[in-house]
Formats: sequence, structure tokens, C-alpha cells
Amino acid sequence: MSVLAKEYMSDEEQQNPKAHQAIGAMGNLTAQDRLKEQQVTMSSPRRRYSIGAKILFASLDAIYGKPRTLSKFKVLELVARVPYQSWEQVAYIAITHISDRISTARRIHDRVIEARQQQDNEQWHLLLLEELIADRNIKENWLLYTALPQLIAFLYYQISVIMYIIKPKWSYRLNADFEDHAEHEYMILVDENPDWETTPFVSVLAPDYGTYESLADLFRQIGYDERMHKHESEYYLMEPRFK
Repeated sequence: MSVLAKEYMSDEEQQNPKAHQAIGAMGNLTAQDRLKEQQVTMSSPRRRYSIGAKILFASLDAIYGKPRTLSKFKVLELVARVPYQSWEQVAYIAITHISDRISTARRIHDRVIEARQQQDNEQWHLLLLEELIADRNIKENWLLYTALPQLIAFLYYQISVIMYIIKPKWSYRLNADFEDHAEHEYMILVDENPDWETTPFVSVLAPDYGTYESLADLFRQIGYDERMHKHESEYYLMEPRFK
């Protein structure tokens, strides 16, 4: 777990880190905590998005429409894992070249661990959405929701690698923008679906991601996860390169 992540943990979580790691979600919040965090997001301004982020968001809206649907969020989650995958790959290459500098290699490996944790968290989001879509028997166009997202993810991966090699700050900023967008969109999605407050959350993934009082509670947690990813990227904007 990164030093930054610990800053956002409660005293109880820091004293018992295994409790934090026992589930796939970020942090160990109560339902009331998650409701408060939704209010924090809804009252907070969005980041000043970069041109690249604006183009990405506009493109997704043009392809999948502006309405917030579970299928559209599935696409967002498929793409959201990509920067962490690219950072992990570049970090492993860096370790190969400086493996004789043990302390530096160890610090880079710590970055790998953080990238893996965030990537896995995004993976749980994707699987949860896939499960909800299947349970609701939502029909999806194969080209739009399977083939095209994979192409977008492939292109985004190449861009993330190039940015991370040339100037890591660019990649961290783009990801912070993406996660900020996701944070706000998830919290708005909950607000747009008041019936979710009384819809039970039942999932085979509950032992891995955690149990929640309702579907609204689940999505508030996912929105909070995205904020934590944003904070990680914002933190590394101050010191983007391995040292």
C-alpha cells in the first residue's frame, strides 16, 4: 500500500492494515461515510481537464451517448485499467536496466505494486458492472461494447506508454483527469437512480470487493475508489520520475 493511500485511511485502518486489504475496495468506509463522500464529490469542482482528456471524454460521449448507462460505465472501466498496466510495464523495463542499483530498483518496484493494486481495483469495478449488466439482461452491440472498447484500450495503452517514457507527468495528469471524471460521473449516476437506495446488492464478487447495503452504496464506494486513484496520480505529478 502506498504512503499516500495511508494518508486517506482512518486510524483504525492504519492500525489494522489487513482489514483494509481484505476487500478489493479502497478504504474501509461505512454506508454513512460513503454518503458523505458522495456529497463531497457533488459539491467539489472538477479538475481543469487537459485537451487530451477533453477529447477522450467527448469521443466517448459521441460514440456511447451522454446518458449514464451501466454499459457506458463498463467501457470506462475497461479503459481505466490501461494507464496502470502501462506504468507497470515501463517500471519493469526500468528495473531491468538498473537492477544493480538496489535501492532505486526497490523504489521502482514499490511503484509497480501500487500500479497493480489500482489496476486490480479497476478490474473489480469492471467485473461488477459486467455482472449487473448480465443480471439485468441488458443487450449490447458486440461491435460497440466489446470490439471497439478493446481498440480504444489498445490505443490508449500506446499513448500512455509513450507519455510515461517521454514525460511521466503527462501520463499522471491525464489519468488524474480521467479518474476525476469517473468519480463525478459515478456519484451523479447514483443521484440519477434514487431507486438504487432500496435495491439490495447481491453479488458473487462480494467476498472479494466487499458487502454493501444497497446498489447505491456500492456505486458510492466505486466513486470513492476513483477519487483515491485521482489522488495517487496527483501525488506523483509532484515527483513523476523514479528516484
